[in-house]
Amino acid sequence: MLIKIKRKISSLGSELVYRLALLKHAANLPALEAGDRQILDNLKCDGIHITTLTELEFDSTSELLKAAYSYSSHMASINNDDSNEKFPQIYTVTYLPEFATWGSEKRLLNIIENYIGLPIIFHGVHLRKDLPNKNQFGTQLWHKDAEDRRMIKIIIYLNDVEEKHGPFEYIPASLTSLLRLNYYRTYYKLWQSGHLGITDDELNEIIPKQAWKSCMGSARTVIIVDPKKVIHHGTLRTEDRLTLFSCYTSTSPDRPEVCTQYRDNTFPQPKLATI
Repeated sequence: MLIKIKRKISSLGSELVYRLALLKHAANLPALEAGDRQILDNLKCDGIHITTLTELEFDSTSELLKAAYSYSSHMASINNDDSNEKFPQIYTVTYLPEFATWGSEKRLLNIIENYIGLPIIFHGVHLRKDLPNKNQFGTQLWHKDAEDRRMIKIIIYLNDVEEKHGPFEYIPASLTSLLRLNYYRTYYKLWQSGHLGITDDELNEIIPKQAWKSCMGSARTVIIVDPKKVIHHGTLRTEDRLTLFSCYTSTSPDRPEVCTQYRDNTFPQPKLATI
């Protein structure tokens, strides 16, 4: 009991420090361009904003795409019909200038800092090919990410994504806010799973499928999401899906050890290619 009390006091103290840091940094948040205010508002409301590379109009986009398609050409599809669990192929491309430049666009960083509310860090980029799967496992289970209290991941579709490609799917944060019973019911299910994730059938008992939001879209679709705020997953697929994933947190994330995968040797760097 004494240990539980100490943990609770420590947690309350940490939350107080966090809230004070938000208040202190509020006066230093960067100004936003007029059109970017809607992105921030959507993130604050439902934890997600969906746009396109064309709408964002970053100068570095053409080089980003050229590099992404060149390096992804080294990712071969794995044909193994006997396996029900095919793990994605992932390249860490953080140190390649085409990806680092796009991920560090000033307008983008300004939006993210205004959302997170604290000084931020861009952890890096994964080039990812998700393969067909018959069963839910890993990130295909409904889950929440754990790197920080507030965080942003940016997903860029590099091919057209229809239902057969396993689009990103989420529950709007407004449906699982602290004031709703759904928050506690989904949290309990996630806790029972060891925070590994829950199945479609389990979530459907809490939030009916008609409330789920599937993000199908053409190549160049951009999903800006707080994966700590919204419960989400990648759906089952019968065809490959090619994406870029970028990650941003505050400079002092809750779980810094989870962020290292964007810069360490967890996943290989791609072979040199002619861009």
